[in-house]
Amino acid sequence: MDFLNAFTVDVEDYFQVSAAERHVSRDDWGSRECRVVANTHRILELLASHNVKATFFILGWVANRFPRLVQDIHASGHELGSHGHWHRLVYTQSPDSFRADLRASRAAIEDASGVQTVAYRAASFSITKESLWSLDILREEGFRLDSSVFPVYHDRYGIPNAQPSIHQITTRTGSLWEFPPSVVRWAGMNVPVSGGGYFRLYPLSMTLRMLSRINRRDRRPFMFYVHPWEIDPLQPPITELSWCSKSRHYVNLASTERKLDILLKRFRFGTISDAVNSFQGSNGHSCTTLSN
Repeated sequence: MDFLNAFTVDVEDYFQVSAAERHVSRDDWGSRECRVVANTHRILELLASHNVKATFFILGWVANRFPRLVQDIHASGHELGSHGHWHRLVYTQSPDSFRADLRASRAAIEDASGVQTVAYRAASFSITKESLWSLDILREEGFRLDSSVFPVYHDRYGIPNAQPSIHQITTRTGSLWEFPPSVVRWAGMNVPVSGGGYFRLYPLSMTLRMLSRINRRDRRPFMFYVHPWEIDPLQPPITELSWCSKSRHYVNLASTERKLDILLKRFRFGTISDAVNSFQGSNGHSCTTLSN
């Protein structure tokens, strides 16, 4: 089966990554050189050249500061999702502060676009075992799809034994679709292959082979993600980052756009909602169609 895979973009700037949180105060975000608009437009152009529609998980701060960017994404036919407002790790927040952040992000996106958002992705995939309560809040607030639970070991995120395929999660107020970042099983462990730093670090041939394996052997779609700053090797450096964080953030930025072009030629991609709907239909599931 020729699966429809999900292409997603986390719309945040280079100085808003979790690794920079201790070094770049949120109060100083407005004084930094912002590059998210130009970089996001480059991704929009790349997607248009391949006739691909994607889901853009937009940071509320970005939507407030650059509403025209949100409008441009929507006008290009892409799905709008929430990436939270302040890019705070979910497990560092209380339920009340998480709800407030979620509402602020949604309001910013909807004020800019006039479109209701139903999809969410946490900052740095930070819905972990310690913050599963956030799924109840997402459903209570009207979200119907999440892509935040990463089935891997990592120092910042992950639930290693989480289900790796698209599935429904039952919450107190209803069900929520979960489309996890994609992994392949190798040597008894889950290997992340869904994009971001892994895409920049791995040889492209390895990534293409593992993503094909998800479609062909595991017989399910995969989820791919990228950030606008990952195609920008000229971004201002954050010199205070640790050696480990610098390695993760800056590795192979210059080759990302070329690799994305090849990836988009190789696989079928659509929005995360379209990928879930397609997978439901192919497996005989009955559920209300996701849309924005």
